[in-house]
Amino acid sequence: MIRILDIAQKDLLQILRDRKTFIFLLIMPIAFTLFFAIAFGGTGQSSSDARLPVGFLDQDNSSLSGELGKVLTGSSVIRLDLNTERTAADLDKLVADEKLAAALIVPDGYGRSILDGAPLKLTVIADPSKPATSTVQNEILSAGQRLMSAARIAQITAQTTGDPTAFDTALAAALTAWQNPPIRIDRTASAAVKVQNSTAMSAAHSSPGMMLQFAIAGLITAASIIVTERKSRSLQRLLTTATSRVHILVGHYLAMFALIFGQFVVLMLFGKIFLGVDYLRIPAATFLVAAAAAACISAIGLLIGVFAKSEEQTIVLVMIPMFLLSGLGGAWMPLEYTGAAFQAIGHASPIAWAMDGFKNIVARGLGFSSVLIPAAVLTGYTLLFFALAVWRFWGSEEK
Repeated sequence: MIRILDIAQKDLLQILRDRKTFIFLLIMPIAFTLFFAIAFGGTGQSSSDARLPVGFLDQDNSSLSGELGKVLTGSSVIRLDLNTERTAADLDKLVADEKLAAALIVPDGYGRSILDGAPLKLTVIADPSKPATSTVQNEILSAGQRLMSAARIAQITAQTTGDPTAFDTALAAALTAWQNPPIRIDRTASAAVKVQNSTAMSAAHSSPGMMLQFAIAGLITAASIIVTERKSRSLQRLLTTATSRVHILVGHYLAMFALIFGQFVVLMLFGKIFLGVDYLRIPAATFLVAAAAAACISAIGLLIGVFAKSEEQTIVLVMIPMFLLSGLGGAWMPLEYTGAAFQAIGHASPIAWAMDGFKNIVARGLGFSSVLIPAAVLTGYTLLFFALAVWRFWGSEEK
């Protein structure tokens, strides 16, 4: 263990002496994060609305179905798309194309059924595999229950007073009372609970994206150390001592992990303090994703280090995965804006899973469980890249 720590310490000291380390790990990610946040932040009202877009088709056109629409319009979680010219088929296509998170269809006779105490089922068009679907369904269910309760109170009031006209007044009063209930449950299933400006919302994508991209770029110096050791014959001399190949590999890997994880911590604090990116909303989830991503990128760096034969080749082998994995993985542009085919291809990149993990916390407002699958996939990639590095290192010419 001491030999591993000695190797890791030696690598870190050597890496931190190189100015390129700070350029790639800190200065460049901050500069590009600010650039993308400002460039794509926008200034319009619609872009700053973080609520989930939900289509709305009222086939009943009754006063009660209208009240349902009003209740949902005031939601802090979903934003109704009130285009009255759209048909059910139009809404289905918009949901399939991921231009809407979901769509709600109020069936004919819904208002009458509320008064009869046996409300018709609302139709929700959504992809059950999407995390946002349960959020939308829960919000619609809550709104429907509010309307039913308010209508029941209004009916009792009208019957008690013997004045049918009292129904509308009592209904309005009951719905108003629901706006400030005695018990409130703050949802954590949607980032829409917190209203953010457009620049902050853009930073919620660009900050983790640039952080991950330049973490790969920072591998140039770390991977070059292994190449230099081999070229200078230091590695061969080290192998003649009691230091085993396992010690050498793990020592180099530990140095890379410490470097990248440290970079993540600094850049996450910068994003939190200066850009308003809420990395610390669920600290355990954020740091789990950061650790899994750092472990994966470190394994890539180790693999490059044992494969490359020169410093020039190291740069090429770092830059290719940096641009390829970052571009495919949605570090530059959200994969949600692309088609289903590109999203499937993009998730072949570990960067896509890291982006999913970070954005589930800072942008989508999901809970701790939402990062478990991304972290598990990143761990799988880590084992794959590390195994390839071990295979290459054991088969190298240094005996």
